[in-house]
Order: sequence, then C-alpha cells, then structure tokens
Amino acid sequence: MKIGVDARKILRNATGLGNYGRTLVCNMSELIANNDRLLLFSPDEGKPALKAISIPQKGELVVPTNSSIPLYKRWWQLKGMVKDLRKHEVNVFHGLNAELPKGISKVVPAILTVHDLIFLCHPEWYKPIDRWLYTRRFYNAINEATHIIAISECTKRDIIEYGKVPEEKISVIYQSCSTRFASPVDVSLKHKVREKYHLTNDFILFVGTIEERKNALEIVEALPYLEGVDAVIVGRRTPYADRIEAKARELGVAGRVHLLSGIDDETLHALYHSAVVFGYPSRYEGFGIPIIEAMEAGLPVVAATGSCLEEAGGKGSLYVSPDDPKAFAEAIKHMLPGGDWREQAICEGLEYVKKFDGKKVAQQVIDIYNRYGK
Repeated sequence: MKIGVDARKILRNATGLGNYGRTLVCNMSELIANNDRLLLFSPDEGKPALKAISIPQKGELVVPTNSSIPLYKRWWQLKGMVKDLRKHEVNVFHGLNAELPKGISKVVPAILTVHDLIFLCHPEWYKPIDRWLYTRRFYNAINEATHIIAISECTKRDIIEYGKVPEEKISVIYQSCSTRFASPVDVSLKHKVREKYHLTNDFILFVGTIEERKNALEIVEALPYLEGVDAVIVGRRTPYADRIEAKARELGVAGRVHLLSGIDDETLHALYHSAVVFGYPSRYEGFGIPIIEAMEAGLPVVAATGSCLEEAGGKGSLYVSPDDPKAFAEAIKHMLPGGDWREQAICEGLEYVKKFDGKKVAQQVIDIYNRYGK
C-alpha cells in the first residue's frame, strides 16, 4: 500500500503540528509492512534541519519540479497535489493538519486529522482574516474527508457540533508525545539552569505560548495564596506577557515570576525535572501535550476544567476553574512536596501516559488506513 501524507508542517514546523507529524510518520514507518511506502507530499523540501530528521526508512519525499516558484507552489497545494497523488498511485492520503486539497475525494480515500476548532468555539481569540481562512479550510476538508481522526473526545464533540459530521465518520486517536523529557537530568545541569535564571525557590512550571487563551495569568494570581513558591512561565511571548508582568507587579510578586522565551530543549528538560508542580490553566485546548510531557518527567499536574485537559491529565491530576486563582492555589498545595495528593498524582501520571505511546497511536492510525485504503 502507498500511503500519502501532507508533509508541509513536518518539514517546516519545529514544534506543535510538526512534532505531531514527525512522531507519527516515524512510528508508522516501523510498523507498516515491508512492501508499504510512506510518500511525504510537500510543495518544497522545507527546512534542511527538519528534512534531515523527517524522512523515515520506508518514506520518500515527493516535491513538484517547479518548487522554487512561489506561485506554482500555491497552485500545487490547491490542484497539483491531487494530480501527483494519482500519478504516484497512492492508495490512501492523510491530511495531518485539518486540511485537504479540493477534489481529493474523487481520486483517493482521504483521512483527515483535526486537532481543535478553537477558531469556531472562541472566535474572539483570532484575527478576522485568520478565522475566515481556518473556517474555509475546515469545511472544505470535512466535505472531502472519507474519515476523520479527532485527537480528543472534546475535539470530536466540536466537529459534530460545528461541522454536523455523523459520529460514525469520526475516530478519536490521541496524539502521541515524544519521550525526550522522560529521562533523568544530571544534577549539575539542573543547578546550572537554576543559577542562570535565578530560580532559588520551588516553582510551578507552565509551558506554552504566552497568550490569553492559555491563561498563565491565573498562576500569577495564585501566588499570593502560596508561600515560598515561584512561577516559571516558558513560551513564545505575545502582548499578553506584558499583562502578566503588570499583574505580578500589582500583586507584589514580580520577583517570583520568571518569563522565559527562546530556550532550548536541554534547558526545558532540566526545568521539567526541577519544578515541583506543572500548572496548565488553559481555557481551551485540542489536547494538551505539555501535560503529557510533564507527567512523563514525574511532575504532578494542576490544570483547568472546560475543554479536553481531563483527557490529557487523567484521574491523577487535579482540575479547577480557569477563573478561580484561589482554588488553583489550593490545588497546588495538594501537589507540593509533603502535599497529600502529590505521590499518588505522580504514580498515576506515570502509568497514565503509557496510553499515549507512539507505537500504539501509530498502529491505530494504520488500522484506519487499512480500513479505507484502496
């Protein structure tokens, strides 16, 4: 069987959707039959560093001959890819990023992964042009799709509500997570990172874009209810970061709030293994990969209610309203060293993350290909 994959994000995005695609493709390459092939379709060869780690043993990159011409690349994404799928006799195609080219359903069975519909659930968090573009792509894709993979039950419910898609057309297959943060960290590296960023106290760790939706402000607002605990907020800055810093000054906790951007994986690895609790008060997510990373590192988790985070964190984590800093602080206290829920949360978390094993997830996706591939 020839399996076609939309590889644009795989070859261009170092995080997020790129990680999802690379992890899935690499695991599938180890599981598919010896005579099966993974064809990675892209309008260009992407970033050299990502290309070097993205083409698996049973994979092949398919790029149009005129990939250096910007207008041609755009045409290829809209029309040319479908012609190349026919040319390469692809048996099933997977759109990894909630997109499918128009007309693909007439050529090959198309599987579609949808990560979230936040642009429909909370349009106020998006620019009008982005909302319009994402909405248009989504409705085209669900009309072209033979079958849809939702990465959480929450996303599945949203697809049914906003897309009016029959439930039987959707399978929930959770996103796998790289295990790069699971291994222990050398004590000297942890000490070096603490010294570099002046982290003298125990700290709550948050990882994610520093934006309104992810609501890291609640962690800062919880600090006055907690003694001897700092907040380390790691991620790409947006104007929302200024609000966090202003609130920290207003509450008199500015010295306990550390906003870090542009850090490398080695530093993030050390932070996961140096923190005492992982806090994730996000208002809405499609899944919540940082929660999985934290539990793999042996961190107890406190997260927000209201979307899919209970699915990511399992029963061992604690969940509170994203609008109640005092309740968030009380939940944190249960998870601090000596807290009554800490050890159980860590043990249950380490067991729970096994369900997101990359091979298990990849096999579930392959089963979908085998069901619909021709």
